[in-house]
Amino acid sequence: MINYEQFDLGDVTLLSGKILRSAKLAYKTYGTLNAKCDNVILLPTFYTGTHKRNEGFFGASRAINPEQHFIVSINMFGNGFSSSPSNTHVPQDGSRFPLVTIRDNVTCQYRLLIEHLGVKRIALVVGWSMAGCQAYQWAAQYPHIVNAILPFCSSAKTSSHNFVFLEGVKAALCADQDWNKGNYTTPPVTGLKAFARTYAGWAFSPTFFREAFYKKLGFNTVEDLLQDWENDHVKNWDANDLLAKLATWQANDISVGPYYKNNYKKALQSIKARTILISCTQDLYFSLEDNVFEAQNIPNVDLRQYDSPWGHCVANPGNDPGFENLLDKSICDLLENT
Repeated sequence: MINYEQFDLGDVTLLSGKILRSAKLAYKTYGTLNAKCDNVILLPTFYTGTHKRNEGFFGASRAINPEQHFIVSINMFGNGFSSSPSNTHVPQDGSRFPLVTIRDNVTCQYRLLIEHLGVKRIALVVGWSMAGCQAYQWAAQYPHIVNAILPFCSSAKTSSHNFVFLEGVKAALCADQDWNKGNYTTPPVTGLKAFARTYAGWAFSPTFFREAFYKKLGFNTVEDLLQDWENDHVKNWDANDLLAKLATWQANDISVGPYYKNNYKKALQSIKARTILISCTQDLYFSLEDNVFEAQNIPNVDLRQYDSPWGHCVANPGNDPGFENLLDKSICDLLENT
């Protein structure tokens, strides 16, 4: 059952110069756009995230409230809902799907919001992980319409260490003999399971495993947790979709393109939006050190640190109530002061 809407973009020229044919953005809205068309909160999606999973970040009792805000949840290219290797026609299906950067995603999201939904200003762009990467990009690419951003467990540029981690999970997947350079006829199940196991080791902190926090998720052993991750990836994810989003993640850098021409400091310094960054000190993907550098260069910024054994997964709804409280307070702070 389809529970989202689709915006047809037509043929889209990507940052690379290649053209994504008959591109589509899948999205869902919650709440009502006000008369000024400015009560908008944009929630992009994260890696393996969807508009459905984003629903864990808002509600009637939360800082983001559909009774007050017009919430727009947009699926990133490559996640199986918006244009992706698994749903794009020949000759751009499967392994032939072109690289879509964070900048390409935001360019198309801008068209959806401005051209189709009639938005005039965005009160807040907020997101976890790759969704946070899109929040930075929005502020750098369209500073004239974004009031505030709140990236959490994220970064404005993928670090070399993060890049290498992604090379590891990619190699685990592609080592499957059924992978066939992405031209598989049946899913590369062994590769998907290897991808999941490698990914799980980085999603949580060493403390998470040392102190058996996995039992809080209902798993008796580490092996139980790993098998659950395996089953999730085999059941829910197409291998080419995973790698398309992974390539987007690896290419993340708000300074690429004609505006800043790879001048990263200039891109950060050009952000006009009121900014709060939330960093988990035990996040193995997006380090505190990267957020500190960003905070030294973004003009109107507040860096808030949170220590948790949950690591990167601290932000997954329901895992850590303390983080959820910090997130909601930070959102309230931004909405009240912008």
